[in-house]
Amino acid sequence: MRLTIEHETHYRFGEPAHHSIQYLRLTPRTDSSQTVISWSVNTPGKLKRWIDGFGNIAHVSVQNGVHDEVPVTVRGEVETFDTCGMLPADDGLPPLMFSRPTPFTDVTPAIAAFAEPFRERIGDEGSIAALHALMLGLHTSISYKGGFTDVSTTASEALERGTGVCQDHAHLFIACSRVLGVPARYVSGYMYCVPEADEPPSLASHAWAEAYIDEKVGWVSFDTANSRSATDAYVRLAVAFDYAGAAPVRGVRKGGGVEDMSVRVSVVEEPDAIQSQSQSPGVQNQYQRFSPG
Repeated sequence: MRLTIEHETHYRFGEPAHHSIQYLRLTPRTDSSQTVISWSVNTPGKLKRWIDGFGNIAHVSVQNGVHDEVPVTVRGEVETFDTCGMLPADDGLPPLMFSRPTPFTDVTPAIAAFAEPFRERIGDEGSIAALHALMLGLHTSISYKGGFTDVSTTASEALERGTGVCQDHAHLFIACSRVLGVPARYVSGYMYCVPEADEPPSLASHAWAEAYIDEKVGWVSFDTANSRSATDAYVRLAVAFDYAGAAPVRGVRKGGGVEDMSVRVSVVEEPDAIQSQSQSPGVQNQYQRFSPG
């Protein structure tokens, strides 16, 4: 599938800002599930490309001087392949690195209790079948609803509330996988989906998880929000232990006052279908203010 993607994030400030730094993980890399044909990142200020510790393509943008807005626009074209949600075992850091706890995926007694019944299924049915059952269990237990969680919500908080977005579903799957002794990682990216005639466009910006099975199988994707593995409708942006390391946009600034943010994401399968939404509640951007001095 050949997908054309446009992703615009626009920050507007109520007062002049004097210094802004943005950390952007908005560039996909070529792997066994996708080939990047073209890609561009545009934002004011100095833009420096680097590779982070997870192998993600990242950029740092620094904007000095007085400014009252920070626009970020990425555009590109990616050829995707349906690998049944599987990626090679040697794709990135050693898998056991993804067994470590994080603030977003900390295992509480409630999470352990939710995951424990699936341990026996690993022995009876195998890891892949058991993890698909875990994914379905989380999908039916955590309602997909925007506005009840935000970028600071942890897996345990989402489980307690019984609602969340794709970020929360991914964090819960990772935490439960760790209870079962299965390394799992967070994935940010895009998803293309053609809506039914009477339905609004589906979210284009998305997040899911990948679990490590063994050396032969490698990594397998689990999109708990949609209860399925990734297909050629998915574009991978970044992987990390959790949202904190894979957030599409994070930043800090001096000054600026009250901030307003707008996001537009468009994923187009050439030549017809278009998915667009003014603000995706799935993968949220994070921009933090810091005080001068």
